[in-house]
Amino acid sequence: MNSGRREDLRLVRGQGRYADDLGLPGTARAFMVRSPHAHAAIRKMDVAAAMALPGVVAVLTGADALADGLGPIPHATGSSKTGSDIRLANRDGSERKITQQLTLPLDRVRYAGEGVVLVVAETLAQARDAAEAVTVDWDPLPAVVRAIDALALGAPQLWDHIPGNCTLEADLGDATATAAAFSRAAHRVRLSSWVQRVTGVHMEPRAVTATWDKASEIYTVRASHGLGVVQMRSELASVLGVASDQIRVIAPEDVGGNFGTRNATYPEFALVAWAARRLQRPVAFQAERSEAFLSDYQGRDLHVDAELALDSSGNFLALRSVNTANNGAYTTSFVPLNKGAQLMPSLYRIPVAHVVARAAVTNTPATIPYRSAGRPEAIYAIERLIDLAAQQCGFDRLELRRRNIISPQEQPYRNPLGVTYDNGDYTGVMERAIDLADWAGFTNRRRASRARGLCRGIAVGNYIETTSGAPRERAEILVRPGGKIEIILGTQNTGQGHETAFPELVAGWFGVPSASVTLRTGDTDFVKAGGGTHSGRSLRMASVVMHRATVEIIERGRRIAAALFEADTTDVTFEKGRFAIEGTDRELSIFEIARIAVDDSKIPNDLRGPFAATSDQVLPGLAFPYGAAVCEVEIDPETGALDIQRYTSVDDVGRALNPMILHGQTHGAIAQGVGQALLEQCVFDPETGQNLSGSFMDYAIPRAIDLPSLTTALSEVPAASHPLGLRPGSEGGTTPALGVTVNAIVHALSEFGITHVEMPVTPSRIWQAIADAKMAISGFRVPDDGKIGRTAEFSGDIQ
Repeated sequence: MNSGRREDLRLVRGQGRYADDLGLPGTARAFMVRSPHAHAAIRKMDVAAAMALPGVVAVLTGADALADGLGPIPHATGSSKTGSDIRLANRDGSERKITQQLTLPLDRVRYAGEGVVLVVAETLAQARDAAEAVTVDWDPLPAVVRAIDALALGAPQLWDHIPGNCTLEADLGDATATAAAFSRAAHRVRLSSWVQRVTGVHMEPRAVTATWDKASEIYTVRASHGLGVVQMRSELASVLGVASDQIRVIAPEDVGGNFGTRNATYPEFALVAWAARRLQRPVAFQAERSEAFLSDYQGRDLHVDAELALDSSGNFLALRSVNTANNGAYTTSFVPLNKGAQLMPSLYRIPVAHVVARAAVTNTPATIPYRSAGRPEAIYAIERLIDLAAQQCGFDRLELRRRNIISPQEQPYRNPLGVTYDNGDYTGVMERAIDLADWAGFTNRRRASRARGLCRGIAVGNYIETTSGAPRERAEILVRPGGKIEIILGTQNTGQGHETAFPELVAGWFGVPSASVTLRTGDTDFVKAGGGTHSGRSLRMASVVMHRATVEIIERGRRIAAALFEADTTDVTFEKGRFAIEGTDRELSIFEIARIAVDDSKIPNDLRGPFAATSDQVLPGLAFPYGAAVCEVEIDPETGALDIQRYTSVDDVGRALNPMILHGQTHGAIAQGVGQALLEQCVFDPETGQNLSGSFMDYAIPRAIDLPSLTTALSEVPAASHPLGLRPGSEGGTTPALGVTVNAIVHALSEFGITHVEMPVTPSRIWQAIADAKMAISGFRVPDDGKIGRTAEFSGDIQ
C-alpha cells in the first residue's frame, strides 16, 4: 500500500479547516493580559478602566474564576503507580510533588507571559486595547530559570510545599554494583551536558472557540488539541465543575502541527468556555505568535551528567548518570524524565547501571512530552559517551558499537534499569545505514574537503525507543449497504496521515477499495472513548481494535451467508470483499450482506441489525522502535559555518503500512532533531527570567536549505510485542538526531583536539571552540566565563 494521502489535495489548495476558521456568528474575541514578570506577587488589580472601554463585554480575573467555582487543570503528569513504564518515586518512597495550575492565578505569577486577566470584547482590537488598560500592582520576586540552579542552596523558592524546588528525586538501577564496576574499569569517560529547551512553533498557534447552550446546558468547545477529545472533555469538566456529558469537544478537521506540545489542556480552553456561559454567546481565543513563544508548553530541558565504564577491550561495564529535568513553573508532566532515564543504556549490552532522575520547578513555562519524549536526550548522552570513549581511549567508533550492541540471540533483553526490549536486528539496521551512507567513501570526501580548506566529519548513531501512551482505545466499524464503510476511532489526526492510512488498513482486511472506507474522529458526540495521539500509540493501538472489530464483522457475515446459502459456517469463505461457497457460484459481497442484515427476514434474529462491530480494549505494554542514522557534515573553520552534506536514516517499523507516509514522517522528524542540534533554543535571562527568544527573529527553526536530500529506508522485523507486528514509526528520525549530528561535528573538529560542543551548535559556537582550542595549544587559555559560545568542558578519568 503506497498511495498518496487523501488530505493533501485540500491542504495544497488552501481548503484546510483549522481552529480559527470556524467564524461562528456573533463571536466575541478574547485576549489575555500576561505577566511582565517571571516571578511576582499580585498585590492588587484594577479592571474598571478596561471594562469602561467601547466594545468590552467582560474583564475576568482569578477572583472571578474562583467565585464561579473554576477548579485547577488536572494535568495527566504520568502516573508513578500504574502503566507499563518503570515507576518513578522519590528515594524515600514518597510520591513526587505536584503543583496546582489555576486557569488564572490568584496571588502570584511564576513565569513571564503567564495569563492573569481574560478580556472579552466585540473585536480583537477592542480586547487588545482594553488589556492595555488593566493595571496590576506587582511585587517582583527573585527568579530562577535553570533546573540545576533551582536545586542549589539559596535558590528562590517557587512553591511553599516544594522545599528546595525539588519535585522528584528517584533512583533507577543498582548503585552499589555500578560503583564496583567503575572501580575495576580500565577506561572511564564522562559527559556533562545540557539538552536545551525548545518549543513546538506550531503552524497555527493554539486556538479555541466555545459556545454555551442554555436550554441543554451543554458547552461546545472547538480547540486545536492533540491528546484526544475524550481526555480534553474530562479535563474541562473537572475545571468547570460539570459532568462530562455537559461538554462536547470538537477537534478541527486540520491541526497546524502538534509534536506533543498541544497535548495538554491550556488555561484559555477552559476560560473561553466559562466566558461563553457567562456572556451567553460564542467566545474565541487565538494565540498570537508572540504569545505562543511566551506561554506554550515547551519541551526538552534536561541536564545530564553521565559516565561510561569500559574494560581494556572496549566492553561496556557500567553506566551511571544524574538526569535533572526542568518542570517549569507547573508540574504538567514527568513523562520525558521517566522515559529518558529508563532508556539511558539504549540498545547496548551494559551489565549494570544507576541513574538518578530528578526534577525541579523554575520560573519558565511548563514542559511536557515533545516528539519522542525523553528519548532523544537519553540517546544523545549514550551516543556522545561512546564517541568520546573512542576518541579518548583509542577505539574504533564502529567496532565499539558492534562489540556492545545487543544481538537477536539475546532477545528479549532486560536492560539494567528494568526495561525488557522485545526483539529486533539492531546490528542489521546500523550496517544498512552505514552502507547507504557510503561510509567507506568518506575518506576520499574528507580529503577533497581539506583541499578546499574545510573540515569534514561523519558519525553513526543507534537508537531504541520505548513508547506507551494511554492504554485504552476504541473502534467502531459500520458497513453500510450503499457501499461505504465507516470507522470511528478515539485517536486524533494532527498531520500523521490517519485519514489515509487507517482506511487503507481496514480496506485491506475487508478486501475492498480504499476509497470506500472513511475515518471519523475528533468529536465527543460520536467518539465515546480513546486515548488520542501521543507516544506513537495511534496505529499501534488502533490497528488492534480495528482488526478485532473487522474480524467480528467478517465472522458475522459468514454466519449470515451460511444461513442464506443453507450451508455450514465453516464452508463459507471470505476473500476480496465477498462471501462464497468454494466451488459454487453462490456468493455475496460484503455490502450485500450489510443490506440483508438490516432488511432480510430470512436470517435468524440474532444476526439482524446494522452490520457493525465495536472493539473497546485496554492494551497496556510498551513498543520498541529502533534504528540508526548517519550524519556527515562539512565545516568552514574560518567562520564556523556548517553544512550537512549527507543524512541517512534506517528505521525499523515492524511492518510498513504506508511507506510514503512513513518516509514523510521520518523527513520531518529528522528536521526537528537536527533543528534542535543546530538552531533551536528557548533562552531565558538568568536574572530576570525574561524570554529572550520570543519571536522568529530570535528563535531559529530549520529551513529546506538547511538539510540535504535525505536518504531514508525502512526495516521490517515484525515486533514480537504487537499482535500484528507493528512498531511506531513517527518519532525515529528525531530520536538519534541530536547525538549523531553533534558527533559528526565533533569528528570534523577533532583535528583541533575538540571533544565537545554544546547544543545548539551554531557557527559562533563552532568558531569559538576552534579559537579556544588554538589558544590552548599555543599555551593560552580562554577564561571560563560561562558565556554562550565557549567549548563545553569534557571531564573524565581516562586510564
